[in-house]
Amino acid sequence: QVQLVESGGGLVQAGGSLRLSCAASGSIFSINAMGWYRQAPGKQRELVAAISSGGSKRYVDSVKGRFTISRDNAKNTVYLQMNSLKPEDTAVYYCNIIDYWTLITLNDYWGQGTQVTVSS
Repeated sequence: QVQLVESGGGLVQAGGSLRLSCAASGSIFSINAMGWYRQAPGKQRELVAAISSGGSKRYVDSVKGRFTISRDNAKNTVYLQMNSLKPEDTAVYYCNIIDYWTLITLNDYWGQGTQVTVSS
């Protein structure tokens, strides 16, 4: 079972930036696509960004131009750089293994997530 540990969240003013990290255990990290998700209070979890094993990237429209997903296979870590943050970005952010083309989550285990709060 892959273990996922998210970190880097916090409280930031609108327009600010945060960099999230997700450390994954297991040797399968480098051969899998990874995704960043978020879940706001009262809403369903949504995928915001995905990165393939080769570095191709996909984003949901609401974060395009503001968020950047990246990965370091040597460290089994995926990052989410979030700039120009908006109050509507407030959510708990999670990472997980994903099929890059179908965007189906491949791992039933979810980490504890990291809270991002953007004040107006």
